Amino acid sequence: MANQKELCLSGKGLTKIFGLGGRKTVAVDHVDFDFYKGEVVSIVGESGSGKTTLAKMLLGLISTTEGEIYFLGEKRDIRTHRKKKEYWKNIQAIFQDPFSSYNIFNKIDTVLLDCIHMRGGSRLPRAKKIEMMTEACSFVNLKFEELTNKYPFELSGGQMQRLMIARIFLLKPKILLADEPTSMIDASSRATILDYLMKLRNETGMTTIFITHDIGLAYYVSDSVYIMERGRFVESGTADEVILYPREAYTKRLINDVPKIYEEWDLSTV
Repeated sequence: MANQKELCLSGKGLTKIFGLGGRKTVAVDHVDFDFYKGEVVSIVGESGSGKTTLAKMLLGLISTTEGEIYFLGEKRDIRTHRKKKEYWKNIQAIFQDPFSSYNIFNKIDTVLLDCIHMRGGSRLPRAKKIEMMTEACSFVNLKFEELTNKYPFELSGGQMQRLMIARIFLLKPKILLADEPTSMIDASSRATILDYLMKLRNETGMTTIFITHDIGLAYYVSDSVYIMERGRFVESGTADEVILYPREAYTKRLINDVPKIYEEWDLSTV
């Protein structure tokens, strides 16, 4: 996919500093990147490495201190609410905690209808909207007729996560940012969620960016991997280059921290 080299999202010297003077924290420190159309990218790092701050900058949820973000080859402009809304049609996110991703007062029908309206379908006949919502739910193995009139909190964590992917199916953004999307669900659901996300990427050609501490997940799903330590990208390349032939000590440690069933676990570094 990535060898077509059609740029989707780029960053040049991207920096985020919190606080002032002696109390300032450099959360993201002059990072550069190029993400391509249809590519699956993983940004890997431990807690506090700056990866979630970077994700919020890419989404336009927090401002940049320095540097520029380019979307589809042009400098991103989200200075007005209208421009920000237009940008959000093209970039969407799935977060770690599905419970905090929904307005608890909105029924599932409203959650899905909002996606149809956001894509300009507000004037479609009711029957067509139901057909679209049914298709989106069945894509993630949910039955819309069993969800209608329910609230998100009436679902299990795995069902809520799948409903988030059904939203993405309806929105069809150019970029999906998945911040630890499988860390709160059990192992069997985890593989299912990843398979749905890969299927969605294959069907829509969207660029998928995983924000994760899980280097095994990064290797399994990614075309490109960026390793983040203390706000900087210390290593990047194809999944094979970075994970099979790591150069940096930090990357090697992340890989060694993954327990292997057939080896005695080394707990000395914990």
